[in-house]
Amino acid sequence: MQRTPIELRHLQTLLALRDTGSVSRAALWLHLTQSALSHQIKALEDFYGLSLFVRKSAPLTFTPAGKRLLALAESVVPAVEEAGRDLVRLSQGTQGALRIAVECHTCFDWLMPAMDAFRTRWPEVELDIVSGFHADPIGLLHQDRADLAIVSEHDAAEAVDFHPLFRFQMVALLANDHPLAGKPFLVAEDFRDETLITYPVPDDMLDLIRQVLRPAGIEPTRRTSELTVAILQLVASRRGLAALPLWAVTGYLERRYVSARPITAQGLTAELWAATVPAVSGKPYIGEFVALMRETSLLTLPEIELL
Repeated sequence: MQRTPIELRHLQTLLALRDTGSVSRAALWLHLTQSALSHQIKALEDFYGLSLFVRKSAPLTFTPAGKRLLALAESVVPAVEEAGRDLVRLSQGTQGALRIAVECHTCFDWLMPAMDAFRTRWPEVELDIVSGFHADPIGLLHQDRADLAIVSEHDAAEAVDFHPLFRFQMVALLANDHPLAGKPFLVAEDFRDETLITYPVPDDMLDLIRQVLRPAGIEPTRRTSELTVAILQLVASRRGLAALPLWAVTGYLERRYVSARPITAQGLTAELWAATVPAVSGKPYIGEFVALMRETSLLTLPEIELL
C-alpha cells in the first residue's frame, strides 16, 4: 500500500485556510511565513497531482480534493486536540481557575468570543473577569487577585511572562462635518485647540498622548466617559475629538455616525499583550487561552497584525 504523506500539520493548515479565507491570514494563524505555508500545500498537491483550492479566489474556494481533505481535517484535528487535553487532565488534574484583568475598555469585543471557545474546551476551569477597570493589572497578578492580565505594553522590567497578542491601528474620530474632516490624516497640532474625549484613564495609558501629543508638547483639554457609544455621541455632536482602535468603531463608521482619520502620516499603532506570573504560565490551559485570543481576534477584528 502506498504511504500517504498526509500529516496532522497538513490538516491543521486546511482548517486555517477554511477559517481565515486566505493563505496570508492562515500563515499568521499558524505562525508560519506565507512562503512556508505555500510550500507545504504545494508538496501535498504535487504528491497527489491535485489542486486543493482555487488560486486567487476570494474568499478561498476549495476544489473537490481540498474538500475531501478538509472533511478529514474537521474530523481528525478536533479529536487529536481533545485527546491531548484529556492526557493533560490525567497527568495534572482537572481543576483550575483563570481570572482575567483588563486595562482596555474595548477589549471585551474580542475577549468574549475567546472565553466562549475556551469554556467548551476546558469546562472544569473556572473562568472569570476581575470586575472593574484596572489601571495596574500587573499588580493584580502579583497580589494573586488575577491569573492573566491584558496589557498594552511589554515592559521587560516587570517580573512576569508576556505573551504576544496583536498590533492594531488607532484612528482619530471626528464629526462628519468637522473642519478637520477634510484632511487625509491628523497631526499633533490638530488636537491643540480641541477637547480630547477619552476613557477615564491616566495619560500614560493613552497611546495618542504618550506617542503623539506629549512629544509635541500638546496638552489638550480632556473630557471622559466610561462608554464607547457615549464617546462617539460626544464626537458626533462636535464636543471634541477621540482616538480609539479601528476595530472598536468599525460598525459606527460603516453607518457614517462619525468619521475616522489616521493619526500622523505613518499612522498610530498600539499593541496588546497577555501577562502571567511564571508560576501560572506553565499551566496548560493558559497557553491554549492565549492561542484562542489570537485566533479569534485574527478572524473577527479588521486590520490587525499578530505579534
